[in-house]
Amino acid sequence: MINLISRTIGDISSLLKGLQVKRFLAVVLVGFLVLTTNVTYGQNDKGLKERVREQVEQNDAQRPKTIGQWNKEARETEGSPGERLQKIAGESAEAFKEFGSGYAEGAQETASDVGDSAAQAGKNISNQVRR
Repeated sequence: MINLISRTIGDISSLLKGLQVKRFLAVVLVGFLVLTTNVTYGQNDKGLKERVREQVEQNDAQRPKTIGQWNKEARETEGSPGERLQKIAGESAEAFKEFGSGYAEGAQETASDVGDSAAQAGKNISNQVRR
């Protein structure tokens, strides 16, 4: 009975020592990652505003792209709802046309990728059949 108790206490203490070592290694690993990771706030976003503006303005569409532009246009046509609806309809048509062209380009790229993958799969199958 005493052997059983002492053996159980020994097993429990060795288990606790193992857990402490694992915790220590985890803390060391996290500390190492934190200290060696190069995080520089503020240096990478120097031209962020300009890059975002370029992305927004990259197409030649005449429709408003930012909320400020939308609000300005709304103020300009505030008194005439017919003109406003006409502008909205024209801008919506232009946006759908842009979306459609982007969708068509994406579909063409996807189709070519699928075709390339199918051709590669055909080559792989023919190589396996020849063996």
